[in-house]
Amino acid sequence: MKFDKDTKIGEILEKSPEKADILLEIGMHCLGCPASQMETLEEACAVHGIDVEEVIEKLNA
Repeated sequence: MKFDKDTKIGEILEKSPEKADILLEIGMHCLGCPASQMETLEEACAVHGIDVEEVIEKLNA
């Protein structure tokens, strides 16, 4: 699966659960929060002050 800024956090965790480690490493510690499941990668990065392009690169590596 290819990830982009519109990919929902819940979708990442459902399709590629091993990617949770990357999200946790960059400071997204609320992956179990119900709201995060419907949040896009771009929205989550904005809330956490993280560069979405950097995260996309790591997830797609």
